[in-house]
Amino acid sequence: MTSVFPGAQLYMGKGAESRRGEGNETNQAEASMASSPQQGQAQGGGGGWTAEQFWSLLDKADRRFARVRDLPLFGRHEPEEYGKAFRIYTQLWRMQQEHRHRLLDAGLRRWQVGEIAARIAHLYYSQYQRTSDTALLSEAFVFYHAVLDRAYFLDDHLGGPTKHLRFLARFLLVALLLARRAHTVPRLATNIRALLDESKKTLQEAEYKEWKHVVQEISRFLRADSSFMNMRPLRYSYAFDHPPDTLPTIPPTVKKRGLLLSDAILCSYYHNEVKYTDLTIDTFRMLQCLEWEPCGSFALDNGYSAHDESGQNHPNLLKDLRDAALPPNPLKTVLYRPSVTHFLTVLATKCEELPSNGMMLIYLSAAGEVGSSGFGPDTSERVVSSFNKFDISNTRPINSKEDNEPCLWLGCRESEGSNCIYPCDLIPFTRRPLFLVIDSSVSSTFKSIHGTEKGEATAMLLSPSSRSSSVGFSGDSTRQSGSQFTMFLTAPLQAFCFVIGNNGLDIDRDFYNKAEELLSLSLNEWAMTLVASTSLLPVWIEVLGDPLLRRLLLRFIFCRATLSLLKASNDKVECLPSCVPPLPESVGEESMLSQCCVMRVASFFGATDQFSFSEVTTWPDIEDATSSGGAGKEL
Repeated sequence: MTSVFPGAQLYMGKGAESRRGEGNETNQAEASMASSPQQGQAQGGGGGWTAEQFWSLLDKADRRFARVRDLPLFGRHEPEEYGKAFRIYTQLWRMQQEHRHRLLDAGLRRWQVGEIAARIAHLYYSQYQRTSDTALLSEAFVFYHAVLDRAYFLDDHLGGPTKHLRFLARFLLVALLLARRAHTVPRLATNIRALLDESKKTLQEAEYKEWKHVVQEISRFLRADSSFMNMRPLRYSYAFDHPPDTLPTIPPTVKKRGLLLSDAILCSYYHNEVKYTDLTIDTFRMLQCLEWEPCGSFALDNGYSAHDESGQNHPNLLKDLRDAALPPNPLKTVLYRPSVTHFLTVLATKCEELPSNGMMLIYLSAAGEVGSSGFGPDTSERVVSSFNKFDISNTRPINSKEDNEPCLWLGCRESEGSNCIYPCDLIPFTRRPLFLVIDSSVSSTFKSIHGTEKGEATAMLLSPSSRSSSVGFSGDSTRQSGSQFTMFLTAPLQAFCFVIGNNGLDIDRDFYNKAEELLSLSLNEWAMTLVASTSLLPVWIEVLGDPLLRRLLLRFIFCRATLSLLKASNDKVECLPSCVPPLPESVGEESMLSQCCVMRVASFFGATDQFSFSEVTTWPDIEDATSSGGAGKEL
């Protein structure tokens, strides 16, 4: 496994075990770490070594870690502080490995060893947040896993349970992102609950309430991120998706620029929504959907299983290997309840650093508010009116609320203005290629951006303004299981099941796989139709050239067709998603192709009575489709 840092290996093996019986522990974890060959020579010997040097280095590492922790997690240029922090922790780790017995005699505690390893893991996780390199996420997992198995924090009587709880909470987040749901995630959730119950008398009341709230967040999150939602990876996986070089492509005679998704901003906020730390269930799903499953083509050669953790105490090293042939993951920045100024700062920085062939994805999922005049027409009048407010030649008195322009709320409404995003806020950034995904009750107001771009046409996928009254998404279920629209984009088959009232609790794995093959076949047919279309607009041609964006677009078409044909929607416009600019009618929600594709999946689930299909002479043969083995594995 390679790291973004050159060089040596750090081991948590038998040589690092103390004389306190750690040699009986079953698992030996190892991870790569940063240092140069010169550093390795300087650190290897122990001639002039003293315990005071270790304590001094430990204090220096604490200060360095605090600096790294405060660094912004966006920007393509890596701060020097990261390299410095990794070098000093490399040196610390080597010293405790080579001089463990002497350090124990000098007062080193096991929890301090665990804290060093946990901070190394946190550095790797921070680097993953900056670079989106899942190999770094796997490195963090290995270190965290070793600390857990060795129970390093159990003897931390001075610091109380706080360090231990914080370690378990951070490890749980990494395990969730790596989809280690079979063993590690339940184990960590159980440990956190048990430790909190044991610590009720030792924790201060305010601190106990905070951790109690964290436990409640974990429970809600795990209910939403159920086993049914994890029946296949959300990431682009070669075990389920076609390798990019085998996808249907636009004819070479069609002019295209070859843009690729290189950056993304993911922002979600709803009152009382399902979240863990600053990661909401919707951004959690979208984050993974915009990444490649690390193993790549190795999955095809080694019988890879996305859900195999190879036992509770043995991380699957095959799964953690990154295929060198895979494209890099787009850089993603997750923002939770940002101020508008912070959101615009991040957006401006990422646009400034966007590669010449890069495209930026902006995902906004938030509650919206409309004025007394309602949504208004889908024109650019509101945007122009907003810009007129800043025209110094305009002498008309300005009333900030007179236009009643719809907006997205990214925070509490007491701070009006600093917490709401308007469509006009994104106009200056349309000088670069943008792909907008707006999941809100006021998503349609962002159509006003179309035609007012400052240089590049913007592709937009817009959610319905209201949910259909379908069984699976009735009442307040959006806040309990996540957004229906986002679920269609990230886990389309599960979203379809929820729409028809199937919660997936009793679904059989083989049955699910056959349904997935049917949906894959449908998505591939839509893809072939788009590629062959002569009326496809240039912005969608570029989207089809990127495998990750292509997947989002095809799933959007499936979502639109499903909700349009669903009887519960009653063909209400507000219950249907939309896209700007429009797609060809050949893949429209009323087209015969779309009806056949939805009919194919609905028939398999025995739910055709929930949809309104046109009368046709021949419906797709379900048995033939399933026996074909999913010829278009495009899900």
